[in-house]
Amino acid sequence: MIDLSNSDKMWEKRIAIVGTMHYIKKGNFELTKEFVKRNLGHPHDLMHKANGWLLREMGNRSERELLDFLNLHYREMPRTCLRYAIEKLDESLRQDYLKGRI
Repeated sequence: MIDLSNSDKMWEKRIAIVGTMHYIKKGNFELTKEFVKRNLGHPHDLMHKANGWLLREMGNRSERELLDFLNLHYREMPRTCLRYAIEKLDESLRQDYLKGRI
């Protein structure tokens, strides 16, 4: 999966991040966080959606892991990625992230 994550092809990068779902289900979030960080500056909206989706799945297993990651990176995340990642958080917390109050 690391080879796919390092690819220049968007679809291979997307396969890599989606493939981390296996690890998320087992409670291991490091690979997901690493791949999302690598893709923060990616220009394509489909990557932003995949990254946000997998962050949200990570948050479903451990909200603390998600919040720790967001606190470090939410200001540099594409808006679509952030919106997907925070979708299931409490509304007031979601608004704090969206308005940059954290």
